[in-house]
Parts: sequence; structure tokens; C-alpha cells
Amino acid sequence: MSLKIIQSKILKCITIIMVLSVIFSCGSSKNVVKSKSSSTKATSKTENLRKLNSTFDGKISGSAKDILKDAESFLGSPYKFGGNSSSGFDCSGLTTKVFDENGLKLPRRSADQANTGKSIDIKEVKPGDLLFFATAGGSKVSHVGIVHTIENNGEVKFIHASTTKGVIISSLNEKYWNKAYLHAQRVL
Repeated sequence: MSLKIIQSKILKCITIIMVLSVIFSCGSSKNVVKSKSSSTKATSKTENLRKLNSTFDGKISGSAKDILKDAESFLGSPYKFGGNSSSGFDCSGLTTKVFDENGLKLPRRSADQANTGKSIDIKEVKPGDLLFFATAGGSKVSHVGIVHTIENNGEVKFIHASTTKGVIISSLNEKYWNKAYLHAQRVL
């Protein structure tokens, strides 16, 4: 085989691997909250959604406030596979950056973050907790977000890096995220 053919095949393999990595690394959402401020309007529920609400009492710790303030500073940053800076984030790059800035070390991969801290029921989540998703179906963790707000009706909103919109705030009441949700962890 000639060197050009080998190089072409290697380039083709690398391209396929990169595309598959993006597809399976961090999910995206079609319906998103684009504003930096947390809307008091609840995302409308549709049929067949799981009830993924929290009974959070509204008291946010100082460390959670700091985490959220740092995460909000990255709203609008683009998605970048393997990224962990304002020039581009993937989902676990955002969580590691935000928690690291606040003196808390998290593993780099979302699948490893899913085993960090204490597993909690969705009813117990509060701002600063981590939510994990299987964006490719099944039960394998492939996406992570940080609980941002709990609305008065218990609706859980989270900040994360989506592959199509970059760093945004989404809701567990959105069909895509509701279906993909796996579990929550408390690391604070």
C-alpha cells in the first residue's frame, strides 16, 4: 500500500472516531432556556414524562451559590469535545472546571463523576448537585449537568454543555432530558 492510501485510511478512522465521540459524549436539547436568568415559567409537561421533581426547600449553601455563579459565567460558551475552558466545553469539562475553581476535584469523565459523592433521589436534589444522563439510550452515563434551580412546582433545571447549543440551562421536564435522566449525585 502506498503512504497516501494509508494516510487517507488513518484520517478516515480518526474522523469516524471523533464523530462517534461527539455523538456519545454529551447530549443536546432541542428545547432550551436561553436566558441567564432563571425563568419562573415552568416548562410544560407532555405525555409519558417521568415525574422528576424536587422538594427542595429553597436554602442554598454558600458553596452551591459559588458553584452556580461560576457555571453561569460560562453560559453561551461553545461546545468543544474535550474542552474545559470558556473557549469551549464538553459536559464533564464544564463540571470539572466549575468545581475545580471552587476547590473541589472531580474526575474528568462524566462516567467517573457519576460515582463521586453520594447518590441521592431526584426528590432530594438542590442547586449544585450533579445530574447524569444516558444520551445514547440504555444505562451508560454519557452526559452530566449541574442542578441550577428548582422552580416552585418542583421542576428541576440544570446547567450543562450541550453539543449543539454550548453551555445552556435546560429542564428535566423537556422530553429529551426526562427520557435520558439516570440519577443524581451530591458532591458538595
